[in-house]
Amino acid sequence: MSVISSTVSASISLASICLVLSSLLVTWIGSSTTDAFPTKYVYGNTTPPMIYTKCIAIIACFLVAFACFVLSASSFVNANYLISMPNEDVPSSFVVREVIGGSDFWQVGLRSLYLATVLLLWVFGPIPMLIGSVAMVAVLIILDRNATPLYQYK
Repeated sequence: MSVISSTVSASISLASICLVLSSLLVTWIGSSTTDAFPTKYVYGNTTPPMIYTKCIAIIACFLVAFACFVLSASSFVNANYLISMPNEDVPSSFVVREVIGGSDFWQVGLRSLYLATVLLLWVFGPIPMLIGSVAMVAVLIILDRNATPLYQYK
């Protein structure tokens, strides 16, 4: 139960962070009277439509992550409710479905944040984005590898 509660708290925190970052980016882009980014730090195409396209892609990633973290928290709260329901015989398949659904939304939300990080490097040009993409793939290969076999329950 405490693992589910911790995951709900983390999901809500990450959803709040995603919403704040996307709203800050929208406010910054919307209120800039001149170029949003100084061109001396940006390589590649620096036309305003391209800069706005990059920012919209980053905002979209943050909003997808926000939605996924909210849905993850919702699934875990529902699983917690099903586990702690008094005097009821809830099938374990219902709880398993909610926990797996919450974990899937959590994973998609994290992947969306990873993509937003790489897209943030895209603002500074294609070379930083390429380096960031290669580094992100290397990190994800390390994180997704499972060298320990799972225990086979009877």
